[in-house]
Amino acid sequence: MKRLFPWLVVIVGLVIVLLVVRQCRNSGAANYQTATVTRGPVTQAVTAAGTLNPVVNVQVGSQVSGNIAKLFVDFNSQVKAGQVVAQIDPALFQATVTQAEGDLANAQAALELARVNAKRTQDLFARKTSSQADLDQAMANLHQAEANVKIKQGALDKAKADLEHCTITSPIDGVVISRSVDVGQTVAASLQAPVIFQIANDLTKMQIDSNVAEADVGVVQVGQDVDFTVDAFPMRTFHGKVVQVRNAPITVQNVVTYDTVIGVSNPDLKLKPGMTANVSIIVAHKDNVLQIKNAALRYRPAEAAPPEMGSRSPAPAGARGVGARQRRTSERTVYVLSGNQPKPVQIKTGISDGVVTEVVEGLKEGDRVVTAELTSAAARTSTPANPFGGPRRFP
Repeated sequence: MKRLFPWLVVIVGLVIVLLVVRQCRNSGAANYQTATVTRGPVTQAVTAAGTLNPVVNVQVGSQVSGNIAKLFVDFNSQVKAGQVVAQIDPALFQATVTQAEGDLANAQAALELARVNAKRTQDLFARKTSSQADLDQAMANLHQAEANVKIKQGALDKAKADLEHCTITSPIDGVVISRSVDVGQTVAASLQAPVIFQIANDLTKMQIDSNVAEADVGVVQVGQDVDFTVDAFPMRTFHGKVVQVRNAPITVQNVVTYDTVIGVSNPDLKLKPGMTANVSIIVAHKDNVLQIKNAALRYRPAEAAPPEMGSRSPAPAGARGVGARQRRTSERTVYVLSGNQPKPVQIKTGISDGVVTEVVEGLKEGDRVVTAELTSAAARTSTPANPFGGPRRFP
């Protein structure tokens, strides 16, 4: 035992030295989090928010002022074009028509008298028993009587039109989605016609008025497919198509958006006017393409110097403008784990859905790209400390 004791001490000492050396190496070594290059579908979409509206929405109002005497329809009522939907009290307008008819009859009687006087004056002037002045006065009275009849006829026509406007009819076939008045309420049509009903033509065909940001409107085109959801049915995805991209800008707090109209089919009438839709306009879609996690595009080793602000590699002659910008954004650098060290690789990217990005060239399926780096020392220091500032004690 006395002979073996020194050897045991030496062996224990060597083991301790080896453990210390290994620990020192591991403390400086880096552990890399990687993701494998795979194949699969990639869908690039533009997201926006919008409001569901009927394609044809008519506001039915009143051209005359008065009290609402009758309402023949209510919310959700089906109506036909020309159907009576409301009635304004016609008493005052009927009295105006009666008065206009009396004024017209009086003017017609005056016209008949003026015609008789003009005829009598012409006969007397022909027999040289009347002067030219009397004839001119008689003819002038005749023309004034004729003009007065036209004035009274116009007043009667206006009074009849106002009386007809007391009966409010639906201009289209559809369904009443809003009613703004009650029986006995007074409507005043002074500067603009008060809205009494809102009638939607066909709720089985609706549209979404979505606001697309100016940075995304360049890739939105008519005919693109659209997926959207509403809060009322969070587990169901509805579909539509872009039917119009309007050129009129909408500026709210210096944010410019453009109204993009999306046609929607609503055969089961689940979608209601006014619902908020979360829209995804499908700009591009590819199946079975190489793809990597977007985290790999953002990773840079600690020893790699960040690019200086404003620095840019010179573009070749004729490679300026949109094409040059597209080439610069499609060429990216990722780091492939080779052995235990990351190796920079230049790749060309395609479309992205915000989580994964298509790889056009530069990588192959199965490659491991680095997405994050974590050293052993950092892992040890990342242990959560006692929030109360002192060492944690256990009983």
